[in-house]
Amino acid sequence: MSKTVDWNDQCAFLAVMETGSLSAAARRLGLSQPTMRARIEGLEALLGAALFTRSVHGLIPTPTAKAMAAPARAMAHASEAMLRAASADSTMAAGRVRLSVSEFVGIEVLPPMLRSLRNKYPQLTVEFELSNASADLLDQQVDVAVRMHPPEQSALVTKKVPSIPLGFFAHRDYLEAYGRPGSKAEIGNHLFIGPDRNRGDLAVAALIDDPARIRWIARTDSHPAQLALARAGLGIAVTQISTAARYPELERLLPDIDLPQLPTWIVAHENLRHLPRVAALFDHLVEAFEAYGNRPHIQQ
Repeated sequence: MSKTVDWNDQCAFLAVMETGSLSAAARRLGLSQPTMRARIEGLEALLGAALFTRSVHGLIPTPTAKAMAAPARAMAHASEAMLRAASADSTMAAGRVRLSVSEFVGIEVLPPMLRSLRNKYPQLTVEFELSNASADLLDQQVDVAVRMHPPEQSALVTKKVPSIPLGFFAHRDYLEAYGRPGSKAEIGNHLFIGPDRNRGDLAVAALIDDPARIRWIARTDSHPAQLALARAGLGIAVTQISTAARYPELERLLPDIDLPQLPTWIVAHENLRHLPRVAALFDHLVEAFEAYGNRPHIQQ
């Protein structure tokens, strides 16, 4: 016999899956805890299966709940995509458009770009998903993405924009205290801010020296945190040249050393690319990242 599951019960299930407790799930959905409990118990009765077991660490999903999680998330994403599609007249660049970018791009690169977007399309609302993990465009978790690796799915429309150059940077106060390195050999004697576990970033660090021998003063895989630590004068960091150029307290070091560049693509689903609200953001990002990647590199 087929079973029809109430959409509100599905939302309650997903909230408990993602928060691990009835109280946290209730807060997320704006419900009371007894109502949340009733929804989960009702869903369990309908399905004839337990979905969660209690432990000292909260509610633990059963194998049945784990199997249900991915379809439930896909339905939630589809519902969000439907609401975004209905958020404005389909003939104009207005309403909600969801954008996936990395943490660094979302914090340091994108905000100035969106100022000119606002001036062109004041009725457009950009919803950010800041994550170094790639959101899935195929199931329409997001409408547009900025990616630093080549998209592989055939159903995506992509535009390659200029790769983003990287450089060594340090605060002028740090350089006054520790000296300005004049060669790769000298830079190896300095204090560095760098990656913790990110393999790609550790490969960049290996261009300086064996990561085990580098004098790390601070380590984090958060690129905005690395930039903030450099701006505080702790040591030398590798960061995007065009962003570092906005901070006069930072000085570029050893510009003749070639560091890997960040290949960059603007991506959208082929079914969404020509919707006015999606096209407005997509085309604007292509233009903005072309200017960002081609910005003259500061030489000091």
